[in-house]
Amino acid sequence: MSTSSPNQVRQINLLQVQNASKSFGARSLFSGLKLSVNEGEHIGVIGPNGAGKTTLFRVLAGLDDFDSGQIVRSQKLRLGYLAQEEIGEDLSRRAEDVLREVSQRPLWEMLELGQGLGLRETHFASALRELSGGYRMRMKLLCLLAQEPNLLLLDEPTNFLDLESVLTLERFLVDYDGAFLLISHDREFLRRVTDHTLEIELGEATKFPGNLDDYFEQKDQLRRILEAQAAQQADQRARIEDFVARFGAKATKARQAQSRLKRLEKMEKIEIKKLPTRARIRLPVPQRTGREILRLEAGELGYPERTILRGLDLRLERGQHIGVVGLNGAGKSTLLKTLAGRLPLRSGQLAMGADVRVAYYAQHVADDLRLDQSVWQSLSESAPRDLPQQDVQDLAGALLFSGDAVQKPIRVLSGGEKSRVALGRLLLQRCPLLLLDEPTNHLDFDTVEALTEALQAYEGSVVVVSHDRSFISRVATQILEIDEGRARVYPGTYDEYVWSLERGAFRREQESAKLHTEGQNRRAEGEHRQNMNSGARGTDSMSSSSPSDAQDHDSSTQPMATDISDAKLKALKREAERQQLKLELKLQQSESKVRVLENQLHQAAPSEMAARAEELRQATEDVADLEEQLLEVMSQLEKFEGLERDRHTGEA
Repeated sequence: MSTSSPNQVRQINLLQVQNASKSFGARSLFSGLKLSVNEGEHIGVIGPNGAGKTTLFRVLAGLDDFDSGQIVRSQKLRLGYLAQEEIGEDLSRRAEDVLREVSQRPLWEMLELGQGLGLRETHFASALRELSGGYRMRMKLLCLLAQEPNLLLLDEPTNFLDLESVLTLERFLVDYDGAFLLISHDREFLRRVTDHTLEIELGEATKFPGNLDDYFEQKDQLRRILEAQAAQQADQRARIEDFVARFGAKATKARQAQSRLKRLEKMEKIEIKKLPTRARIRLPVPQRTGREILRLEAGELGYPERTILRGLDLRLERGQHIGVVGLNGAGKSTLLKTLAGRLPLRSGQLAMGADVRVAYYAQHVADDLRLDQSVWQSLSESAPRDLPQQDVQDLAGALLFSGDAVQKPIRVLSGGEKSRVALGRLLLQRCPLLLLDEPTNHLDFDTVEALTEALQAYEGSVVVVSHDRSFISRVATQILEIDEGRARVYPGTYDEYVWSLERGAFRREQESAKLHTEGQNRRAEGEHRQNMNSGARGTDSMSSSSPSDAQDHDSSTQPMATDISDAKLKALKREAERQQLKLELKLQQSESKVRVLENQLHQAAPSEMAARAEELRQATEDVADLEEQLLEVMSQLEKFEGLERDRHTGEA
């Protein structure tokens, strides 16, 4: 049956890891590791920093080896690896030349996808070494996708992407037919694009069906089941031991006692893994200040050669937390650099409040760490002289540097560990104003969660730039949007801002395609009229056609302008059809869920009715949202079909 074939296709195995182990010195990273990846699986990889996520990717990509065990790869495997750091690329080559050379897809299609990732013509025309780290990473990702691998290894692909680019990548990965393993600290991103979760913890890898929410639910449920079974087993052991103690010496009960002792010896003990240490960040109370932290009036921000922001007025009060949003290159980092005093104002006035000191966390601040220092030395160096050493020790432990780990040299730390050290240095300073530029990059999501909770409770002021939706929606109490050289307070919550971007992105893609087609058609119309006019000079019969007839004839041939217009129209129609099918399936599933919840509500006990009612309300809202999305996609599809019919009519 047709309904079973998709499941069969998804079970084709791409690779298997069998009984693998890996150690670094005395530290065992993996032991008896087993992993299977099937075609089409979208797998989120989670685990604490240092658990071995990036090492696993490097081994699967052939850049490192397990100490023992083996990897069985399918002959059909086409693997692509996006690393966090550069791996031997030739940076002197022009970006578009590299893309053209590696691409297995139409170049125009990849250029369009690149535009969605924030890449412009100037980026494609530049050598790779001329691009900033963020844009170079986007170009690497685009070249990787152009090769059409059926298994992607993506190590923090959203680092340095603005929110709109993250949403574009998200839509691409949701519809991606191949499989991928994805490391990301962004919970919302993982939640939306994955259908499996691979947990790397305590040297083992466990794959759970479902996305991140399903993983946490299954993990909690599994632990509760094991704890209940362990408690039952402990009670059973206690009863047997009590029976043996009471009756073992009695001749009439000795045989039964011995039998129960044998049962006790054969009983397999249920072991519950110790929960990994979870980061808890407790920020020192900031230095006391007045109510006003800073005031910026008529600010013009930028560099000697150009202005980035103009006419900027900003007033920040004690305890206020501002989230700065906008496209890459809009000026978010420029704003933070200026507020931190790293970049002078071009014009305007910037005044800090009384006793205000600034702590500034930049995107590449970890690169400034001294590699010859230990974690402890680096943190202690940054702490105020009157701060007790125990406070430094407590913060190091909160950032998962406890015991001997605080003596580790900076040079041997992973990217996430270095970021935690840099963040710790900043947090120890007790500054009443924190300026944070992408502080969650390279942090695992447990540490991101700890940082989120700490900043929510922070008594000082915060100005933060981040593409991590769940992080900034909880930390920021106000949103400052930067767009086209101006900054304004967004009239709504961060979730409403994200919603507006998601709604607008699809429309902008269609509008861009429409404008491109109209431009092609206008050029074709000019060429057609020129041909008509040159033919009319020697042909009297042409004069019998009315101007309106000629106009109708012109408009009927416009859609036949070029092959690329037809190809793009087909691609847009195909994408809309795919979106329609996906939404219809989701709608069916959501409607089925509503029916199940309705039955559960009718049968629920009084104590459960409130929870069941809330679940039903949420499920009903989900159905309404899906119906609205489906209607929008169907409207777009109707427009594309109308354009297609017009072209067929013109050809006839």
